[in-house]
Amino acid sequence: MAEERPWLKNYPKGIPANIDPDAYPSVCAMLDDTFQKFKKLKAFTCMGKEMTYAEVDKHSRNFAAYLHSRGLEPGDKIALMMPNLLQYPIALFGCLRAGLIVVNTNPLYTPREMRHQFTDAGVKAIVICENFAKNLQEILPDTQIKTILVTSIGEMLGFPKKLLVNFAVRTLKRMVPKYDLPNVVTFTEALKQGKKFSVKEFKQAPDDTIIIQYTGGTTGVSKGAMLTNRNLVANMSQIKAWGSVAFCEGEEIALSPLPLYHIFALTVNCLALFNLGSLNVLVVNARDIPSVLKEFKRNKITMMTGVNTLFNAMLNHKDFAGCDFSQFKFALGGGMAVQRVVAEKWQSVTGSPLVEGYGMTESSPVASVNPLDGSGKLGSIGLPVPSTDMRVVDEKGNPLPVDGIGEIQISGPQVMKGYYNRPDETAKTIKDGWLSTGDIGKMDADGYFYIVDRKKDMILVSGFNVFPNEIEDVVAAHPKVLECAAVGKPDPKSGEVVKLFVVKKDKSLTEKELIEYCRENLTGYKVPKEVEFRDELPKSNVGKILRRELRDDIVG
Repeated sequence: MAEERPWLKNYPKGIPANIDPDAYPSVCAMLDDTFQKFKKLKAFTCMGKEMTYAEVDKHSRNFAAYLHSRGLEPGDKIALMMPNLLQYPIALFGCLRAGLIVVNTNPLYTPREMRHQFTDAGVKAIVICENFAKNLQEILPDTQIKTILVTSIGEMLGFPKKLLVNFAVRTLKRMVPKYDLPNVVTFTEALKQGKKFSVKEFKQAPDDTIIIQYTGGTTGVSKGAMLTNRNLVANMSQIKAWGSVAFCEGEEIALSPLPLYHIFALTVNCLALFNLGSLNVLVVNARDIPSVLKEFKRNKITMMTGVNTLFNAMLNHKDFAGCDFSQFKFALGGGMAVQRVVAEKWQSVTGSPLVEGYGMTESSPVASVNPLDGSGKLGSIGLPVPSTDMRVVDEKGNPLPVDGIGEIQISGPQVMKGYYNRPDETAKTIKDGWLSTGDIGKMDADGYFYIVDRKKDMILVSGFNVFPNEIEDVVAAHPKVLECAAVGKPDPKSGEVVKLFVVKKDKSLTEKELIEYCRENLTGYKVPKEVEFRDELPKSNVGKILRRELRDDIVG
């Protein structure tokens, strides 16, 4: 690299080049400090029920004491499996205060996926929402789980809302299949019992693993990234430093539609914004766009986190433009590429930027972000955050010059300790302190990084590299397209051809019209040879379009 950290010259004024990754010796020390500082402020709200920092402090201490009373020891693994409910931060902070290692689990997992995660991590206890308890029943004998805490969607909402919500969920919508699990304790009962006990003292070190966060498994079997106290304290400090030009301590109201069990919302919303004294507005189901907009209207939202598909769906809802954006500062997009057309429309409707960032589970997750003041570069993933180095390397691992296209690597205090029980996979991913991302990208002369595509998603047409992101960016700009995904389809002549999957915004759209449009905007070999229209595209728990599933459909 011609220049060490060329991005520093483009940092907004007031942002430090480095942070102190040891600002707190542990996440628990951060929690104690935050609870003390902001005890009177509101910390979380869900479905209209608010909870102060002091209440979350008290409940999480009682929960930690309860876990110890059940014989769980520091270092034991506990799974948390629920959507965005007030129970989640209480459970998370309680588990950490008890010294347990948290294994976040997607509630939409099938029994097979649950079994893999729980046995791989050696989970001994679980907090699960009743809607998913039947799946646990199926695989319980295959696991080491002995302590089961079950919660309901309405459990922490107070009277009479608790009864109304649970009646709707259980009886009207029939969303809770019958289940039979041994020695079940409800979440509120655990909090009540915990008052009788105290938390046992234990020692914690910065390098202790406190969360095993499973990667989405988009590259094969799902692996558990070991995230330490230091990793999370560092990333939280990096986010706070980056946001120092925009955040007002104790005043932010953050919309949190992404699930807190996902690394993006976990670190940004549940840790960094929490540590700033913000109010996190929890949305139980981000796919229910009216409920997202309801919270936007109910609270004076100052910022939000999300993914491209969510921002796109909000923009395409008839009520969104009527929301009050007078206090709104910016939206932070990650998890997948933010499409230019979506970012531009967001800016025009809200008057505030949609800021793209980048990271992965293995980097806790934030590695780079565009400046929050809107001065960044549209289409880029921004500048590396403080105390972070990023570079682009060729297939032999040699650093490439400016604009050279290769694999992006990350180095910094937020990079995981390794994959749980998989030293071979760790060695393949972290070499000489550099985390190989599997993402193909480049860096420009100003130090801005760009994702060209996922290594595994690249399409090879007659020896030419075709990147799905580029095609999707072009197609998404067509006024009749709502969502799209491009994948490679095996072809006897050229190895692969581009196949396009599209959800229409306008029913009149035809394959011929779309291919003509692509011909006008793309080189010949990049033009899709086939278009398949669908009612919806397969997505991950956070709304990331799963190209892998579409590829599997083609190959059959």
